[in-house]
Amino acid sequence: MNALAATNRNFQLAARILGLDSKLHKSLLIPFREIKVECTVPRDDGSFVSYIGFRIQHDNARGPMKGGIRYHPEVDPDEVNALAQLMTWKTAVANLPYGGAKGGIGCNPRELTVSELQRVTRVFTQKIHDLIGIHRDVPAPDMGTNSQTMAWILDEYSKFHGYSPAIVTGKPIELGGSLGREAATGLGVVFATEFLLDEYGMSIANMKFAIQGFGNVGSWAASFIHQKGGKVVAVSDITGAVKNPNGIDIPALLKHKEKAYSLKDFEGGDAMDLNDVLVHECDVLIPCALGGVLNKENAADVKAKFIIEAANHPTDPEADEILSRKGVTILPDIYANSGGVTVSYFEWVQNIQGFMWEEEKVNYELKRYMKRAFNDIKAMCHTHNCNLRMGAFTLGVNKVARATVLRGWEA
Repeated sequence: MNALAATNRNFQLAARILGLDSKLHKSLLIPFREIKVECTVPRDDGSFVSYIGFRIQHDNARGPMKGGIRYHPEVDPDEVNALAQLMTWKTAVANLPYGGAKGGIGCNPRELTVSELQRVTRVFTQKIHDLIGIHRDVPAPDMGTNSQTMAWILDEYSKFHGYSPAIVTGKPIELGGSLGREAATGLGVVFATEFLLDEYGMSIANMKFAIQGFGNVGSWAASFIHQKGGKVVAVSDITGAVKNPNGIDIPALLKHKEKAYSLKDFEGGDAMDLNDVLVHECDVLIPCALGGVLNKENAADVKAKFIIEAANHPTDPEADEILSRKGVTILPDIYANSGGVTVSYFEWVQNIQGFMWEEEKVNYELKRYMKRAFNDIKAMCHTHNCNLRMGAFTLGVNKVARATVLRGWEA
């Protein structure tokens, strides 16, 4: 099941639990605006190339729309639509005054030089500058984009609207980026894990963790778990996989990856098959990479008691059912990986105020926001007698529906 179908399915279930009015139900599903633009730029060799760029703005009932821009050759409109919708519910769950958006350009950033990437970014910004804005739609980095991409968007947008650091988040620190933003999603995952384990009278210390994906989110999550006394017994990314039943030395693994650009040949553990990390012997499994990795083929073999969804949509609905029958507790992506967008919100707030925070304040506020969201989800689970995923979805959908009705949507 693709991301759009799975997101729609979760929305439909939440709407049914909440007893949403059918007209409101339909209105919440349809995106507020879909933008599609043509971006033609000169290559370094003098030839011209055209790409299609788009931005899907899903909902603005609770505030400006918020979501990433990805550069990928197969930017699929359906997936972007699903991710924009997911951002609407995610920001509501985290209690941030935002709606959801997502966008991208159908290009392969690895095949473009830095100057070509800059030209593509600037042309895309020129085409959408009057449809985004500090109080309208605030982009952020995503797959294939980074803080440099955000710096170019900021510069191009500022040519039309004056210096506007709050137009994007995930910027370089020198241009108004927030301290703590890089580690935010991984740290948020660890806070979420702590809150969940605490419900069962457990803590991270001495628990065994398997982490699939060792990019930004996975490596930060592994580092924080290691610091808190947790044992990371298996790690994988696209380059390889490592296991050590006594716990992997995460700082040593990070140094090895920095030198070798790979997890292969790491001396502090044994190599293993990439796919076996998901079914490895552990207490907590954290998928941090792609969607759909837990499916009906491998769900029955999962040995973890807890799954923390650090990736977007890592668990197929079929796997969801198999795992819940096994008694596995799943902390859903819509909450578990919301640390990134929460600190993006803090960055936006700092830019609007023109007053920057210390990293300690950023992390303190992140923990506070994530704790409050966890308590809100628990309350919804209690009210509707449902699992954590439906608790989170009913919380998010209910907040957006309530804001929509209060603003007088039928007038």
